[in-house]
Amino acid sequence: MTSHIRRTAPAPTTAEVNGITLSYEDSGTAGEPVVMIMGTGSPGRVWKANQTPALIRAGYRVITFDNRGIAPSSECAEGFTVDDMVADTAGLIEHLGLGRAHVIGTSLGARVTQELALARPDVVRSATMLATYGRSTPLVTAFGAGERALHDQGITLPPEYAAAVTAHLNLSPHTLADDRSARDWLDIIKFSPQTTTPGVRAQMGVHEREINRLDAYRAIAVPTLVVGFADDRTLPEFLAREVADAIPGAEYAVVEKAGHFGYLERPDEVNELLVAFLAKNRATA
Repeated sequence: MTSHIRRTAPAPTTAEVNGITLSYEDSGTAGEPVVMIMGTGSPGRVWKANQTPALIRAGYRVITFDNRGIAPSSECAEGFTVDDMVADTAGLIEHLGLGRAHVIGTSLGARVTQELALARPDVVRSATMLATYGRSTPLVTAFGAGERALHDQGITLPPEYAAAVTAHLNLSPHTLADDRSARDWLDIIKFSPQTTTPGVRAQMGVHEREINRLDAYRAIAVPTLVVGFADDRTLPEFLAREVADAIPGAEYAVVEKAGHFGYLERPDEVNELLVAFLAKNRATA
C-alpha cells in the first residue's frame, strides 16, 4: 500500500548482486545508512509513505529495495530461500560500500533482517524487526498454504472480498471500527491490489520451508529492537515477543491499536521507536 501524496524521490537504480538484479533507491544523504526490507509481495517503495521521510529528517541515509521476486528486481520464479534473500541484502550493502548498516525489516523482511544479523554481523550495525516471527504456528501455516493454493488453482477472489479479507487480516479492529477509516482502507486496498506474479508466488514459497529458528537467534549479538503490533492477526504479537526473548539484550516494544500494517496504521509511534533506537546505536555515539 502506498501514499497518495506526491513526493520528490530519487529514481530507482539497479545493482547486480548475488547473481541477480536488485532495484533500489538511495536517498544519498550523508548520514549513517539505513537499509529497509519489505515483506512478502510488497515493493520497497511502501516505506516511502511514512518511514523513509522520517528517517531522512532524522539525518539518515535511507536505502530501500525490491526483494527478489518483486519486479523490476529479478523475479526468480523458479524459487528461492530466505538465505538467498539474506545474501541479496548483504550483497547490496557491500555493493554500495556502506560498511555496517542499520537494517530494518517487517514481516518476511524482518525474518531476513534477523537471519542477516546472525549470518553477517559484519554488515549490520543494528537490527530492527517489525511484526516478526521465529517460528510458524498451525494457523499461520494454514493461511499460507491457503494463499498458495488459491494461486496455484487459478482462483481469483472478487475485489471487494479480497479487500475485506486483506483489511481484516492486516489492520487493527480499532481502525476498522471507525466506518470512515474502514471505507478509506478498503478503497485503498481494492484499488491498489497485490498481483500474484510468478515472482510473488516464489516469495510465498519461502514460507513452505521455514523452520523454528528461535534457538539459533540466541547467537545474535548486534543491537536489536523488536516491535510487535498488538492487534496483528497475520503474525500475532506473541511471535515477535518470542524473537525478542531469544535474542540476548534485545529491546522490545508493542504498538497498541495496530495490526500487521502497523507501520502504516500508527506511523508516528513506529517512527518514534525507530528514530530513538537508531540514535542510541549511531556509529559515533
